[in-house]
Amino acid sequence: MINFWEAQQIITSKAKSFGSEIIDLEDAEGRVLDEDIFADRDYPPFNRSAMDGYAIRLEDWSSGIREFAIKETIFAGDLATQGLDRGYCYKIMTGAAVPLDADAVIRREDSAETGNSVSFTIETVTKFQNIARKGEDIKKETLAIQKNTLCNAPVVSTLATLGKTTITVKKLPRVAFFTTGNEVKPAGSDVNEIQIRNSNEWLVKTLLKSWRIKPQLYKHLPDDKAQLSVNIEKGLSFDILIMSGGVSAGDADYVPEILQSLGVKKLFHKVAIKPGKPFWCGEIPSGGLVFALPGNPFSTLVTFKLFIETFLSKSLHQTLSKTLHLPFAGKRIRKSGFDEFFPVRIEGNPSRIELVDLNGSGDIRLGLYADAIAHHPKENPELPPGILVTCISL
Repeated sequence: MINFWEAQQIITSKAKSFGSEIIDLEDAEGRVLDEDIFADRDYPPFNRSAMDGYAIRLEDWSSGIREFAIKETIFAGDLATQGLDRGYCYKIMTGAAVPLDADAVIRREDSAETGNSVSFTIETVTKFQNIARKGEDIKKETLAIQKNTLCNAPVVSTLATLGKTTITVKKLPRVAFFTTGNEVKPAGSDVNEIQIRNSNEWLVKTLLKSWRIKPQLYKHLPDDKAQLSVNIEKGLSFDILIMSGGVSAGDADYVPEILQSLGVKKLFHKVAIKPGKPFWCGEIPSGGLVFALPGNPFSTLVTFKLFIETFLSKSLHQTLSKTLHLPFAGKRIRKSGFDEFFPVRIEGNPSRIELVDLNGSGDIRLGLYADAIAHHPKENPELPPGILVTCISL
């Protein structure tokens, strides 16, 4: 049995690109750029006024002029139609282009306008005061956004500014996903006293959705060797096959046996963690990976975060879920000889973590209202109050 660090190293060694594709900008959020983006021109593309105010020639101010006649008013999107003579200024709005014959802008708040002239109440004016100069943000043909950047709102906005309406992004993996179990019924079903509804279908689909991944094949399978074999074989044509349930040591846990009979190379089976010990991982002959998760809900959540997200992060060149190190506002005694993971809530200022109720890995609540999954190392028999604990943000 290996520890979870070793399991993650094996998984990341199998990470690979799934190719690239061109998508519309409106679909960019949450996708990863697979190209470097260069500026199509200088930004700002002109000397831009950073304030509502008055654009003057610094040489006039330096010569002692303190009252200026207003030559014309310039709004954003307008060009000046007249040049500045000595003792004249432009009244100018935020975002407007500052004509080249003006080299300072004085704020409206520092002025007193009377009729067609303005005087100022400040003593010092500097060159290019309140002016964002052409090319100050980024120069034409220089790198603006790097390849492997995750597209969030600021990135998408910048892409639009740069004139991009389509972008090249990393392809998402093609995923097949099967839940298993004779006792498991669809979420909307009536169930008897020994049946359960299929929460893992929705748990895994929701976790994948955060990566913008939708399984292209999903099916719930009974604990029947023939049906499992036929469907799993179909799933092996995908980049990733995720199985939920059927990987423990019970008489009906057929999944590991069937996977290997279909040519899947076992990379490891069982990890020294609680929950999630029965986790199975294998390599499809075509190069894809199989992740077979234990069926208990919290085990599914933990193993997805630890292992499937590790693979996706490496393959898509993204950082893992945010890791936090926070003091523990409680006390916890380790119950096994393994690394343990448990749900916590982040509270207070400064922040600390508190235990969230969980009645074992099969608890349907999965640590409901938890903000993170905390790690209890096997080296520490006890987590005392105040100790810094590593947490994976949810």
